[in-house]
Amino acid sequence: MKRLLLGAAIFATCTSSALAASIGVSVAYFDDNFLTTMRNAMQAEAEAQGHEIQFLDAQGDIGRQLSQTQTLAAQGVDAIIINPVDTAATGKMTETAVSNGIPLVYVNREPEGNDLDNDGVAFVGSDQKVSGVMQMEALAEQLGGEGKVAIMLGELSSGATHQRTEGVKEVAATFPDIEIVEEQEANYQRSEAIDLMNNWIVGGQQIDAIAANNDEMALGALIAMRQSGISPKDIKVAGIDATRDALDAMQRGELAVTVFQDPVGQGGGAVKVAIDMINGEPVEKINMVPFKLVTSDNLDDFLN
Repeated sequence: MKRLLLGAAIFATCTSSALAASIGVSVAYFDDNFLTTMRNAMQAEAEAQGHEIQFLDAQGDIGRQLSQTQTLAAQGVDAIIINPVDTAATGKMTETAVSNGIPLVYVNREPEGNDLDNDGVAFVGSDQKVSGVMQMEALAEQLGGEGKVAIMLGELSSGATHQRTEGVKEVAATFPDIEIVEEQEANYQRSEAIDLMNNWIVGGQQIDAIAANNDEMALGALIAMRQSGISPKDIKVAGIDATRDALDAMQRGELAVTVFQDPVGQGGGAVKVAIDMINGEPVEKINMVPFKLVTSDNLDDFLN
């Protein structure tokens, strides 16, 4: 059994050491609600199958993530899972794993290059554009097919930001009376979304709905609105991910829409694919976990 002792690592210790494999995971951020749930699912799946897993926090730094990948490879882990900081800058990490003959699974954020053309490299995640389509279709229905919409963008280094926004715009374009009036990044962060929403409010731009690329930004928008005395009935706010905080906000009648992205399906699925690759079993290059729309009508299904 290979045992790694790296700084800032979290371990799930196996109970059956004879056949245990070691999996190293680099996550873009530890302080992200969705990624935390995904990470917990990875740990649970690895423990259930009797394997060791360790997590490293890239802290949003692509250089740090590359260094983590190189360290994991040098330590001889049996597989590497990466939730990339920058989906356009994964090439060197892929090269590191492939050149060392280590199976590599990207999770949640799909690389934008030709990484998946390499043997021993796979992806587990969801079709991000679909979440934007589902979000905007639901918003359009709640708006009655007309209104001014502002988009809160995630990190511009994330492919999900562009894909989710593309889905929103594609649907909005089919409604002649829906107009995209603002489009700025808040980097998937609640605090930055509060500041951005306050700027929009102070600027006096009419906004009838917010399409946020994730729930954290949607919640930030709602906080800013509450501070300014603006009712969620006056500005519809939609998120993506269906985090617990978002579901609670929907239960309170604040959040209009979210889209469930399955962190357990993605996290657990990534570990399963990694283990299959370690065992030499055939796996699909791309493994998609479906999104599900969440509204007040089916909220109870996700709260339980």
